[in-house]
Parts: sequence; C-alpha cells; structure tokens
Amino acid sequence: MRPLEVLIVDDEPLARLRLRALLESLDDPPARVAAEAEDADAALARLRAGGIDAVLLDIRMPGRDGLRLAAAIESLALPPAVVFVTAHAEHALRAFELDAVDYLTKPVRRERLQAALARVLQRRRAAAAATTAAEPAPAAEPPMLLVTERGRVLRLPRAEVLYLKAEQKYVTLRTAAHAYIVDESLAELEQRLGEGFLRVHRNALVALGAVRELELRDAVDTEFGDAAGGQGWAVRVAPVDEWLAVSRRQVAAVRQALAS
Repeated sequence: MRPLEVLIVDDEPLARLRLRALLESLDDPPARVAAEAEDADAALARLRAGGIDAVLLDIRMPGRDGLRLAAAIESLALPPAVVFVTAHAEHALRAFELDAVDYLTKPVRRERLQAALARVLQRRRAAAAATTAAEPAPAAEPPMLLVTERGRVLRLPRAEVLYLKAEQKYVTLRTAAHAYIVDESLAELEQRLGEGFLRVHRNALVALGAVRELELRDAVDTEFGDAAGGQGWAVRVAPVDEWLAVSRRQVAAVRQALAS
C-alpha cells in the first residue's frame, strides 16, 4: 500500500517540524510529507499540482486563514481530505461544516494524528470503491445541520427541524421529539438552513413543510398581536401542535408561501 501523501500548512516552522516528525514516526497508516506551505497561496499552488491525499491545516495564519483555504480546497476537481490542526477549539463547528475529516488541537498527540490519518485512508478507500462499483451508489445522507448546544456539537437532519425561536438569552430548536437550547444566533441558523424555512416573526423561523394553518387568534399575552388582550396572527406547527406568532409585516409572506 502506497503511503498517504500529506501537505502540512502552518505559518510556524516549529509547528511544521513537529508534525513532520510525528508523521515520520507512523507506520500504520503509512504517510509521507509531500510538501510544506506557510500560507494559503503556497498551499493552493501545490494542491493544484495534484498528488496530495491529505492536508494538515492550521486555522490562524496571516492573510487567508485556514477556514477560507479549506473552502477553496472543496472547489478543487479532486480535493484532498482536510485535517485541521490548531490551538483554538472554538472553530470546530465551522470546520466540520467544511467536511473536515478531523479536528486536532495543539499540541498534537501521536495517537490522535494516527487516528485522523486512518480516517483519511478509510475515506480514500470508500471513494475508490464508489468509482469502481457496478451497483448503484447508496442513497445520499440527508442534509444535516450542525448546531452547538451547551458546549457539544450536534448533527441534526435538516428535515427534522420544525422551528427555531429566539428567547431572551438563547434559541430553542424544536424537532418532533425534542427541544434543544442552542448557543447560536437565529440569524446564523437562518443563513445555514437556507430555503424551505420562513421568518414569521423577528424571533421565529419555521419550516414551511411543518406549517398547517395561519389563523387570527386571541392573544393571551404579548406573544400574539401588538398588545395584550388583542388579536394577532399565528401559525400552527405540526406535529407538535404549537402556535407561533406571525408579525403583521410577515402575514402576506406567510400567505404567499402557503399558497405556493
């Protein structure tokens, strides 16, 4: 079995030297440092030449950072696997959104690097098998939404999300089975969810497929309408049968979305 060809991208020479030493100490899976780069431009130039199986990529670098470089790598014709190697743990969510194989924090331990490269090898073998298999490819995994809840990262199928509602200090993400308290803002989640979700209120985002009716309801508090004791529009969300307020400016948009 030929060794994995690895590109190390880090602006710190000592960090590159340590990764090179760790790689050279591994024999399962076998790996070889094909090249090193100290910034994104040099890394892309080497990647365009081809022959790289994996990139060990730092995040914080001068100029274009590692996250932006990873996004550029995704657009290559034959993108290599990306393993982030960083001293900063707060970028893990964004890293996995970019389809990173692993996320290692410095100082990197030999066992963690070995496990990450084993995953790279597994992914390479799976890709090779998919291109040569005569049988139809398995059904694609449904689109996932990565969210952080109280310090942990969750992968939720996008189709399971019924609504998101911003409270005073947090956002509630509701599925049919569970309500999650997530650490991200409603605006960030709206951008990542994309089409199929509709802003019904400044504090609420609803999956169109979960909306069953739009109704003018009596308000029991300021949740609905403009004042307590008045009336306001609301949508009923199935299958949980919960009602969410619709702001006056969004009523027309909700009507149009339901009609179409």
